[in-house]
Amino acid sequence: MGQERVPDREALVAEARAQTGLGDFGNTWFFANIDALIPSLNNDAQLSPAGVAVAKGMIVNGLVNRLRHVELLKQHPEILDEKVEVAAVVVGLPRTGSTMLHRMLAAAPGMTGVRWFEAQNYSPFPGEERGNPAQRRAAAQGLLDYMVANIPDLMSIHPMSLDQPDEELIVLGQLYSSTMIEGTYHVPGFAHWLTAPETDRTQCYRDLKQILQSLQWQDPSRKGARWVLKTPGHLMALDAVIEVFPEAKIVMTHRDPVATVPSYCSMEYSLYQMVSETIDRESVARFWVPRLAELLDGFMRVRRETGGRNFVDVRYADLLSDPIGQGARVLEAAGVDVTPEVRAGMEQWVEHNKREDRAPHKYSLEDFGLNKAEVERPFADYRAKFLAA
Repeated sequence: MGQERVPDREALVAEARAQTGLGDFGNTWFFANIDALIPSLNNDAQLSPAGVAVAKGMIVNGLVNRLRHVELLKQHPEILDEKVEVAAVVVGLPRTGSTMLHRMLAAAPGMTGVRWFEAQNYSPFPGEERGNPAQRRAAAQGLLDYMVANIPDLMSIHPMSLDQPDEELIVLGQLYSSTMIEGTYHVPGFAHWLTAPETDRTQCYRDLKQILQSLQWQDPSRKGARWVLKTPGHLMALDAVIEVFPEAKIVMTHRDPVATVPSYCSMEYSLYQMVSETIDRESVARFWVPRLAELLDGFMRVRRETGGRNFVDVRYADLLSDPIGQGARVLEAAGVDVTPEVRAGMEQWVEHNKREDRAPHKYSLEDFGLNKAEVERPFADYRAKFLAA
């Protein structure tokens, strides 16, 4: 492990201000998250020198986007008049078909989602003409090319392109408030802090709604469209999701974790290797198995507390055998009129993405020092309630 370390928040804030020539972050509630993150990056993540540079860049990029966002609102206060309506929030665990369902729903006429290039930089670049984000698209393409070069299996595990809808956890990660960070760096200390009772997990969703207003304003073609959101990371704060987006249906995709954990651990191991030369498979599993179980426990708790209102369940096997039927069921539950045009939009997406969510299962539990019983145990309650025949 090198001697290089991620610098303190003050240095990173100064760099973001220097890059942008801007100084106003608005509400700085997220500074506390950065202050919790930096020690975990330096002490837990086993960062390589390149990893230190990536982590530093990640924090600064989030600060830069925040500065630009606050400035955009000052220049265009009408953004806050945009009416954002979220029809559905897909929250299944990784490898459960949630990506497939999200993108299929967002492809229907009258629906929309956060596009991958927008998630990387949700604020317009300096001088960007409204409706022409060419520079941001080019920046996102460069990042995507880098990721594919360094993780050859990435596109089979989680296919991506600039305009496909992707996860808001990328945006929330720029507010230092999502599982994106623990999915990129081995930071168990920060992850546990993020879910501690005293940590604010609601303000980031208020900010996310404001960012959706901005994205809607940036692209006038979205006017009147209903949003479909998605990330397993929403399970970490499902009560906050429901508070900020009370109109949305919460869509849970279900699949046996015993079948999905090895694939997910393999992806996380690949991601951690981009920033660490010393991380091992067993460490990945020791963190992610209980973490995924914790997310499901949170799902079951909020579901109990709300009496199951607004929840829609989709089984992975049903999604694969009848994707359009399942998509129509979700949209109908969300109050969307499933017209022939809406069905055709979903059908067209399925036809063009037949390999979606079909990663080869090349990895076994044993590769990560696990056995079946060790994985079944923490998920026992969830499996009994939602996967029993």
